[in-house]
Amino acid sequence: MSQAVTVMAGEPISEIVQWRPAAPLRPYVTWYTGYREAGMGPGRHRGLPSPYLTLIIALDEPLVIAAHPDPRTPPAEYGTLVGGLHTTPVLITHDGRQSGIQLSLSPFGARALLGLPSGELAGAVLDAADVVGPFANRLREQVLCVSGWAARFTVLDEALSARLDAGVRLQDEVVHAWNRLLTTAGAVPASELAREVGWSGRYLSRRFGVEVGLSPKAAARVVRFDRARRFIQRQAGDDRGLPLSAVAAAYGYYDQAHLARDFGEFAGCSPTRWLDEEFRYVQGVAGDPVPDSAS
Repeated sequence: MSQAVTVMAGEPISEIVQWRPAAPLRPYVTWYTGYREAGMGPGRHRGLPSPYLTLIIALDEPLVIAAHPDPRTPPAEYGTLVGGLHTTPVLITHDGRQSGIQLSLSPFGARALLGLPSGELAGAVLDAADVVGPFANRLREQVLCVSGWAARFTVLDEALSARLDAGVRLQDEVVHAWNRLLTTAGAVPASELAREVGWSGRYLSRRFGVEVGLSPKAAARVVRFDRARRFIQRQAGDDRGLPLSAVAAAYGYYDQAHLARDFGEFAGCSPTRWLDEEFRYVQGVAGDPVPDSAS
């Protein structure tokens, strides 16, 4: 099954196309998202924390990261990049043109496709070649050799399927805890997760940090924020949308102020400011059910 959403504005151009990976990849890669923008004027975009790692392949121009989750990392340009789970926004800038493909990876896809646990990438945005070696540049070259989104996604399916190590085994307890956080939108306390898997809270936190990159408590907050943010995103431009107080209640926040505090920490701004600044982008991906960590 595939899904594609394309937004065309004549000239200038804004395109976003979404595609399901080949079936063997879906436990590890949730979506491919192709994007192309030109003639829109210089801009910036916040890559917000989400429950997914990001692999980005730039197309016509490099991706410019102006601010990394780790403030000690200087601004840089990337032809390919890998971003781990993070709890502060990534700031991407462009001169009016940007194009690429973003892959949303589950934390457990890190071992199967990148060859290392997600925890080693936590809070980092790295050149993909520093993570997976020459494969990153070969993959970009293969994508650039074909035309059209469907052909590019087919290249990804073939290259990633050949690289996939489906035999990687993860501890059932960590997988259970992670899936419980996803299916409950982060509503399960870490102490309850520990009881469910029969581990101490300290040991669960340690193993979770290795395989996911965040503690269970931090991961729960990120999952909850991501769900609430995406609901707000889907309502963009809808005058009948729920007020923020109702959104906060629906997604497990104590009140609107609690939601605003999480937005301040994870997005660096309020929900209304985020919508104002990112309206064109969130409109383009309003149907996208998966997170975008760094694009």
